[in-house]
Amino acid sequence: MIELITDKHVKRQISRSILEALTEWFGIEESREQYIEESEEQIVLAATEEGKTVGFLCLKETGKDTVEVAVMGVQKEYHRRGIGTQLLAAAKDTAIKNGYSFLQVKTVQMGCYEDYDKTNLFYHSVGFQEFEVFPTLWGENNPCQIYVMALK
Repeated sequence: MIELITDKHVKRQISRSILEALTEWFGIEESREQYIEESEEQIVLAATEEGKTVGFLCLKETGKDTVEVAVMGVQKEYHRRGIGTQLLAAAKDTAIKNGYSFLQVKTVQMGCYEDYDKTNLFYHSVGFQEFEVFPTLWGENNPCQIYVMALK
């Protein structure tokens, strides 16, 4: 089940519990803490199974027509069960209801790390298309790939 989370404390709690369990992707403490702090002011969707929160996604406005998947995580033991796909479908619906025309997401470019290659393939599978690469935005070893999805 996917639900909208409105309580700021609960947003922080969910983002912290998921991100701290996914250090392969969120291993830089400073960045992880920034995601957690910023979640309070963002649209947060959470996935639950049998009363346990197993994934979440935050949406952040980046322009009057565009919202970004600022951060997303699913507990490893729940990967490949469709939870990420459900979260993105709910994010897309939420973005449309809020009047946005585009959904975007940033990740490390395909071909740099196996874990991120899986992430890239996932974003392709749910309908994102390559938009632009910023080779040094996150440092020379982590080229930033931006994907977009038209909502209208």
